[in-house]
Amino acid sequence: MNLKSGRIDQFEHFSSFADLQEFNRHMEMWMAVYKHEFSKGELVGLKRLVRFSAKIPGVCNAKIGTILKAIHEEYDNNGISRSTFKRMIVKAAALGIFTVHETERKNGSQSSNLYVFNRFPKCEPPKKEQLNHPNKTINLSKTKIKKNIKRKEADLDYTFTNDRVPQPFVEIVKCFFSEAKTIEEFWRMTKVAAYRNNREKETDQTLAISIRSFKQLIRKIKTKNAPKNAIAYFYGILEKKFEELYFEELFEMGFIRNEL
Repeated sequence: MNLKSGRIDQFEHFSSFADLQEFNRHMEMWMAVYKHEFSKGELVGLKRLVRFSAKIPGVCNAKIGTILKAIHEEYDNNGISRSTFKRMIVKAAALGIFTVHETERKNGSQSSNLYVFNRFPKCEPPKKEQLNHPNKTINLSKTKIKKNIKRKEADLDYTFTNDRVPQPFVEIVKCFFSEAKTIEEFWRMTKVAAYRNNREKETDQTLAISIRSFKQLIRKIKTKNAPKNAIAYFYGILEKKFEELYFEELFEMGFIRNEL
């Protein structure tokens, strides 16, 4: 059964965030990883949808027409098309940024959709398919997402790795994981960890930590207690190393004394 349309207040229980600040922090992390997946127009639509999700952090039931009108007014009638906005919905839902639910009026006719933003996963890669919810999702996204999931990607080796991944990192990872997609996933988790520790601008330091973390992962894999999820385990190592770096810097600045 679909949700009944109504005031945004009635959907407050759908929110996964304690307040607007927490919602914005999670959106920043989503964008740090997936911003390049969207065109400029799609990003405009996504950012406006985020702004419409401020009253109840992470929840919005505004009509597409209402959102597009606000965008057109902001950009002096040079906004984005309805098709661009819908493409953004399909991409964002497929990446797991939010889930879309249909709502209906009392007479059973379809009303505006309910957009429920998801929290950024803490210690594992975000799922690219929609979460399974009992409510019916928007037909457009459901159809295209299923096609994307069923479509089998060809196995591309490391020579097809995206140029955004530093070559030194590719060189070491390819010796153990030769697929381009896997290498890119390891680097994506590096970017997430760097962002969460305010190190995203320290490219050389981030690269050095990523390589040391990967070597530690390989040592772990070679043991009898090899991790079941190598990428998630790699992320855990990254977090620890960034934390160690933080305390090392505090010690060097004299904020922490060596008690030994």
